Amino acid sequence: MFKYAYWTVGLLLYVFSLPLMLYKQRKPRYKERIPARYFLKNNPKFTKSGIWFHSCSLGETRGLQPIIDQIDDVVNMSVVTNTAFAEANKMANAEVRYLPFEILLPFWTTRQKILIVTEAEYWYFLFLIAKIKGVPTMLMNARISDKHYGGYKRYKWFYKKILDNIDMIFAQSQKDKERLEELGAKNVQVTGNSKLVNLPKVTKKLIKPEGRMIVGSSTHAPEEKLILDAWSREQGRLIMVPRHPERFDEVDQLIQKCIEKSDLSYHRYSQKQSLDADIVLVDRMGELINIYAISDVVILGGGFVYGSGGHNPIEPAYFNNILITGELIYNQTSLYDCLEHYRVIKNEALAQTLNELDQMQPCRITQKGTIEPIMRYINHEVYGRE
Repeated sequence: MFKYAYWTVGLLLYVFSLPLMLYKQRKPRYKERIPARYFLKNNPKFTKSGIWFHSCSLGETRGLQPIIDQIDDVVNMSVVTNTAFAEANKMANAEVRYLPFEILLPFWTTRQKILIVTEAEYWYFLFLIAKIKGVPTMLMNARISDKHYGGYKRYKWFYKKILDNIDMIFAQSQKDKERLEELGAKNVQVTGNSKLVNLPKVTKKLIKPEGRMIVGSSTHAPEEKLILDAWSREQGRLIMVPRHPERFDEVDQLIQKCIEKSDLSYHRYSQKQSLDADIVLVDRMGELINIYAISDVVILGGGFVYGSGGHNPIEPAYFNNILITGELIYNQTSLYDCLEHYRVIKNEALAQTLNELDQMQPCRITQKGTIEPIMRYINHEVYGRE
C-alpha cells in the first residue's frame, strides 16, 4: 500500500540525512530544532486532547491568534521554525512542540479533537495519521503559490492523496480554491486571509528621531549589503532588522565594514535603546511592529533573495509605510493582492527607487479576512454546535 511505501522511503531519507542533521545541529539556528524534530529530544507527545494547531513559521503562527482567542479548550500547537516556536509559547496557555519528521508521526501523534493546519503545510502523514486516529482535519488560510503551482500539477496524484485526508479547506482566494479543486480537494471555501483579521498592535511607543526613517526589515543575506550599497544618508535614517537573531553579529560586522571610512553614526539598538543614528541595527526580537508604527519607508526582505519567497507585507502596510520589496515574493502574492501602492522592483533598481521616495505613495490595505466560517466549522465538528 502507498502509506507503507511512503513510510519506507521516508525511513531511507531519514537514515541518509542523519550525518547532515548531526552536522547542522551544531549551529545555533538548529541546536534545539533538529534534536526535537529528528530525535524527539525534549519533544514529547501532547499530554492532553484538545484543539491541535499546526503552523510552519512566525507569520503563520501569529495568524492563528484570532482563532485561539476564541477557543475555550485545551490548545496544542506544533511548529517547524525557531521563531514560530518562540511566538507560539507567547500566544496561549498551550503545549508547544516541534513537528517531528514524518516517519515519527505514527508513534508521536495522539488523538486530538481536531487538527487545524495552516497555509501550505501539505504533509501526507500529518493528515493521514490524524484521520487514522479519528481526528477531524482542516486546512485554513490555504494557498498554492504561482511559483509552485506547476510542481503541484506535475505531482497531482500525490497531492490528491494528501487532500483526500483533509475534511475541510478554507482558502485565501478564489484562485487558490480553483487550484486546490483541480488537485482533487473537496469542501473548499474562500474566507480571505486570516492575517487580515489579527492586525498588528503596538506593544511599546518608541521615540521617532527627526527626519525620514527607512527600515530594512526581515532581511536575509545578502539583502543587508544590497540595502547598504543602495542607501545614502540624504535619503533618511536606516534601521536594519535582520530576520534571524543568530545573524545579528554577522550584520553588525557588515555594517561596520561598510561605514569604516565614513563619518556615519552607528550603534546596535541593544546598546542605547535608541533609533537616533544614521544607521541602527535592531538586535532584539519583538520590536519590529513598534518600529513600523513610527517609520516612513520599509524595504521588506525575503523578496530580493531566492529561497524565502517574501515576507508578510500586512504589518508595514497597516502603518501606511512606503513599501518596497523584490520580485521573489511568490509565497506572499495573496497578501499583496490585498494591498495597493507597493513597489516590487529588481535588485539593481533599489538605489534609484530610494531616490524617488518623494514621489511614492504610502502602502494601504484594501481587503479584509474573516474567521467566522472557520469558527463555525470548529464548533460544529468539535462541540456539535450549529
